[in-house]
Amino acid sequence: MDFIAMLTLFVLAIFLGVELITKVPPTLHTPLMSGSNAISGITLVGALIAAGHGESVLVQVFGFVAVVLATINVVGGFMVTNRMLAMFKRK
Repeated sequence: MDFIAMLTLFVLAIFLGVELITKVPPTLHTPLMSGSNAISGITLVGALIAAGHGESVLVQVFGFVAVVLATINVVGGFMVTNRMLAMFKRK
């Protein structure tokens, strides 16, 4: 039963994330990306806990996938924020 609940939560999180991102206009992506880095950092900590304390191999695999995806999101967010801030620097 725990597996089905975790799988359902995982699928719902993916669906919600895709729906939220597709509804944001492109002009707001850059400012929102810098603000969402904190949320992605929290996601990364939760994924590390899930991967480290997983009682089964499947939980550890899902935790590892979550760590990889959250890390990509955090790094991408910092890159976009850095690029955005570089636009305002004097040459």
